[in-house]
Amino acid sequence: MCRFDLNLMPSFLEMPLQVLTAIGDVKATLLRRELNLHTVRDLVEYYPLRYEDQSHCCAVKALLTSRETKKVRLQGVLLRIEHIGSGKPRLVAWLQDATGQAELIWFRNSTWWAKTLQTGAAYAAFGRATFYQNNKVSMVHPELTRLKPDAALECAGLQPVYKTTEKMKRAKLGTRALTKLQRSVWHMLSSHRDDIQEFLPSYIKARYRLIERVDALRAVHFPSDASGLHQAYRRLKFEELFFVQLQLLTLRRGAGFNKPQGRVYKDVSLLRRFSSTGLPFTLTLGQKKVMGEIYRDLCSGTQMNRLLQGDVGSGKTVVALMAMLLVLSSGAQAAVMAPTELLAEQHYRTIQALTEGLNITLGLLTGSVKSSRRERLLSDLAQGHLQIVVGTHALLNHAVTFNQLGLVVVDEQHRFGVAQRAELWSKASAVEPHVLVMTATPIPRTLAMTLYGDLDLSVIDTLPAGRKPVQTLHCTEAHRLKAFQLVYEQVKKGRQAYIIYPLIEESASLDYVSLLEGYESVQRAFPDFVVGIVHGRMDAAAKAYEMRRFEQQQAHVLVSTTVIEVGVNVPNATVMIIEGAERFGLAQLHQLRGRVGRSDAQSYCVLMTAAQLNPRSRARMLAMLQTTDGFKIADMDLHIRGPGDLTGLQQSGLPMLKVSNLEQDSHILQTARKTVQDILRQDPKLECPVHEPIKRYLTQAATSTTQWSRVS
Repeated sequence: MCRFDLNLMPSFLEMPLQVLTAIGDVKATLLRRELNLHTVRDLVEYYPLRYEDQSHCCAVKALLTSRETKKVRLQGVLLRIEHIGSGKPRLVAWLQDATGQAELIWFRNSTWWAKTLQTGAAYAAFGRATFYQNNKVSMVHPELTRLKPDAALECAGLQPVYKTTEKMKRAKLGTRALTKLQRSVWHMLSSHRDDIQEFLPSYIKARYRLIERVDALRAVHFPSDASGLHQAYRRLKFEELFFVQLQLLTLRRGAGFNKPQGRVYKDVSLLRRFSSTGLPFTLTLGQKKVMGEIYRDLCSGTQMNRLLQGDVGSGKTVVALMAMLLVLSSGAQAAVMAPTELLAEQHYRTIQALTEGLNITLGLLTGSVKSSRRERLLSDLAQGHLQIVVGTHALLNHAVTFNQLGLVVVDEQHRFGVAQRAELWSKASAVEPHVLVMTATPIPRTLAMTLYGDLDLSVIDTLPAGRKPVQTLHCTEAHRLKAFQLVYEQVKKGRQAYIIYPLIEESASLDYVSLLEGYESVQRAFPDFVVGIVHGRMDAAAKAYEMRRFEQQQAHVLVSTTVIEVGVNVPNATVMIIEGAERFGLAQLHQLRGRVGRSDAQSYCVLMTAAQLNPRSRARMLAMLQTTDGFKIADMDLHIRGPGDLTGLQQSGLPMLKVSNLEQDSHILQTARKTVQDILRQDPKLECPVHEPIKRYLTQAATSTTQWSRVS
């Protein structure tokens, strides 16, 4: 089967796919381009998309009795073959078993099938049984297998179905061809089992009753039964999640940054002054609980790496500020990094207002800051005269230095990679700064453990007292006048409104035109109101001017794109209309809705959509109508979209999941995480001989170009 002497090769699995006789350069190129399969290992680790149960052979008579349209396996002798019809005739073959006949029909490749099929031979046919006429069973484009003349009714069991593309099918590289390739590979591997190395220590396999890796890999391609398949996937999922968590928890322990310690900040004098004079409201129980967790971190002597989750309006910024005040009390500095200038400016103004009277020196550093002001700010920062700096990616500039950076607050973490985070805190002195990551996107706990596994998790799960849930309405164009009437009534009461238009990169120019047309339409609908506009094509000064007008209630209605998605805080705004709501993801809709309902006044969010919606869009609208709880929304989003889409939030440099499903496998994830934590606690450098398989895996992962680049 092989063109090379495998005994001379270091590893059969690392060989290019051309080592298989069935794959030439053309097919190898196709597999590389379409499926990212380069080596035999890639093929072995290309798992089936699903399985078809061919474990039971049906009789033709039984199908005629039940008349149930379903996928079945028939087995019998081919009686005759003929083309029927004119123009593009269909090919029909009659398969006879002991109880009756079934028609096998081909509309495509009929000439090839006519040459291939042999009357009098035994075949197994698998496909969907249909009943076009009385007393006839038909099967269109069945999967056909030639049987040996003396074959009994032995059916095929669970058959793998692999994901393929149209280009592959045209090149005769469909799921059956891939199954044959797997069979060829595993035939060769029967004498090279040692090529498939074991990466889990024996005691872990014994503790959780996990089968050998080589057996698991074989079973996913050729399962003996449903139980064996379950054990195979259980083993592979545990291994995958184990090594994901190992990488994340190793990152948390400071691997690669060489500064594992953290300064101790116990002085609460500034925090007490703030609580007694600067805090305009009472902290919620959720805020107090999270503040206690942060204080324990800052007193521990090791670097804090904490993710702060909270629903929109839950008060994350206040908690982050209180953490900064703890650091400032001991003479250190704090930095806040936000993904956009708009959000950075919002944080700057919020912190400035809350710290009034505390004599805190505060600076704003974005790309729009003029050079003279920038130089003065950088000098004050380097000399320690500036205590808090708020900024965007501009903080990563090599010219930015700190006198003593004690705390880094990163907002909207999923927009910053691990490398960017490391770059910011590398600006600290000899001791690693503490890190507080904030996200306004509630994430299901299982997903958070994977996306942010290098961080401890804190959740603010209570909203400030007096907040009323936002009333969410779903409208189509036929009800637009009612939606505009709601805006009119609220503005007449002294309130304000947002009207949001989608802006999607692939059609940005068209959406820009749509936004401007919408702006003119809103002006015509509300001639007595001042209507502002904010969008991504405006420069920072123009956006800031429009936002200031809205915040100061000089504009009644703000027409905007999603630039106001996070961070914008205008308590007087009580209505939001989201145009083309079906074009937004569920998490984004929830974030937009969070811009209203920020006071004790009743607020409203109107989802404007087309009259006809696809099932997923309809499910998103229903979820928005059912709850305003961000964590419930996140769970619904995970269910609707699946974890594959959601892991687009993943930090750069971390592996994507290949076999695991975060919604279904949370128990495996938690077990794997605890196992990794125990190992790193007892053997942080993996020096024990029993952990040699783990080190071997990490070495291979570090040198492999494909190990961490899978997308399921």
